[in-house]
Amino acid sequence: MRTIVITGGTSGIGLALAKLYLKNGDVVTAVGRSKRNFDMARTSVREGKEHFYFIQADVSVCAQCENASEMIAAQFPVVDVLVNSAGIYQEKAITDVTEAEFDAVMGINIKGTYFMCKYILPLLQKSVSAPSIVNVSSDAGINGNYFCSAYCASKGAVTVFTKALALELSCCGIRVNCVCPGDIDTPLTRKQFKDEDDARAAASLYPIGRIGTAHEAASVIYFLASAEASFVTGAAWTVDGGLTSC
Repeated sequence: MRTIVITGGTSGIGLALAKLYLKNGDVVTAVGRSKRNFDMARTSVREGKEHFYFIQADVSVCAQCENASEMIAAQFPVVDVLVNSAGIYQEKAITDVTEAEFDAVMGINIKGTYFMCKYILPLLQKSVSAPSIVNVSSDAGINGNYFCSAYCASKGAVTVFTKALALELSCCGIRVNCVCPGDIDTPLTRKQFKDEDDARAAASLYPIGRIGTAHEAASVIYFLASAEASFVTGAAWTVDGGLTSC
């Protein structure tokens, strides 16, 4: 039984991943802003519900990352896997992006990822079960996208931060990787589509002919955090149906 911490673990990729771990008998703590979202997420869990916990925190606030880590430490002296899945999307021309909007994207996508790594690190260092960090970046963290400059900047930062941290923590035996999903069928992605025509248009951009599922992205994260990927660190794995190969 491993101890897993997932930011953004109450919906989308994070929730799909939580279900994989719970099914395997692991203990999962989701870190997020909404207790209501966690309660709804928990009702969808079929196996291991009694091992699914929640800590309320806004990861864009450094002090709340530290407090969440302290609360986790009070309950679980060791953490085996940290997955930074919390994120927000923004689609705007640079001329329309305000400072507050820029700060919000950067705050959750990269600042939250950075400081959750910092504050969970002492708990990961106590693990004897192949400790691992997986950050959720994006295809936009590899290639630029139209009218998404702030989002691309935040996810590009996640990708390169992952590589830098992998080097820094290699001496501790902690592996650090990131996944770079394309469009994944989640509540966050569905908000981008006005209707089914929009969804079909998005799917047509992918060589594989469709967008991905949360389970597909979660399965890659699950592998990267497992002992099966023991020689993989500093990697940015695309989960994008071939999009970034075009």
